[in-house]
Amino acid sequence: MNLFRFLGDLSHLLAIILLLLKIWKSRSCAGISGKSQVLFAVVFTARYLDLFTNYISLYNTCMKVVYIACSFTTVWLVYSKFKATYDGNHDTFRVEFLVVPTAILAFLVNHDFTPLEILWTFSIYLESVAILPQLFMVSKTGEAETITSHYLFALGVYRTLYLFNWVWRYHFEGFFDLIAIVAGLVQTVLYCDFFYLYITKVLKGKKLSLPA
Repeated sequence: MNLFRFLGDLSHLLAIILLLLKIWKSRSCAGISGKSQVLFAVVFTARYLDLFTNYISLYNTCMKVVYIACSFTTVWLVYSKFKATYDGNHDTFRVEFLVVPTAILAFLVNHDFTPLEILWTFSIYLESVAILPQLFMVSKTGEAETITSHYLFALGVYRTLYLFNWVWRYHFEGFFDLIAIVAGLVQTVLYCDFFYLYITKVLKGKKLSLPA
């Protein structure tokens, strides 16, 4: 494993932990898009079904289990434990516009037409746009709490580091996965505007506000 992938995994894990701590400590899921969290739970479930068929390493297995467990824990916190604090009125993105096209695309464009490979490809496509309900919610409310901003920034860093991971793997291993790279680019682009606002406002101690 190269350094970019390792740091990307750590950034991804940090983002998830920040979100869980935010919800648990504040006893509130205000500002959190439950729809994005459901999509991420779907992403990890579809991607890591090979837990039962393909052992790579202890690290790989542990990370897969942690991602799945944390994603479903977050969904439970939003829709059950702290349901009263969930702002469903602003979490109105139509997720079917994300799930259906990515599912169709996974059937049409994949590396191998097998159930696990199609599900893996679907998870890659869906992950690239799963954050849209959260970004839409932040845009609709016009602002985001600092901890939510840190969560989104850490996710963006994770995707950016994974782009460097693909470059490293191509250069040193000759490995090239066009599906993962294109999906990663799409996902990183979605964070670009947020990166600018985060650096110019949040890191200077200002509250993040986005145009509605």
